[in-house]
Amino acid sequence: QVQLVESGGGLVQPGGSLRLSCAASGSIFSINIMGWYRQAPGNKREMVARIINGGSTNYADSVKGRFTISRDNAKNPVYLQMNSLKLEDTAVYYCYAEEDVGTTSFAYWGQGTQVTVSS
Repeated sequence: QVQLVESGGGLVQPGGSLRLSCAASGSIFSINIMGWYRQAPGNKREMVARIINGGSTNYADSVKGRFTISRDNAKNPVYLQMNSLKLEDTAVYYCYAEEDVGTTSFAYWGQGTQVTVSS
């Protein structure tokens, strides 16, 4: 089992920055992927960024060059640095972790943190 707790959301003006943090606890040694998803009202949940064991990263096209995912040693915590924020970045942001147990993968989600970009 893995528990995820996000922090760092809030209200910011367009062009501003925020940093989200995700702290994992539990069986973190078996986590293979950690990342961030977001969901705006009326939209499906979408992948924003993820970091895979070994350090490789993936980003949604809409955030490339503006957002950076990183983590401290030993995978925890994971950060999402968001720069040059736009109105369309407004959403609830969820931390995500994928744990591999043998040949089975389990997905875990945090409770979400609200990011609102508004002037």
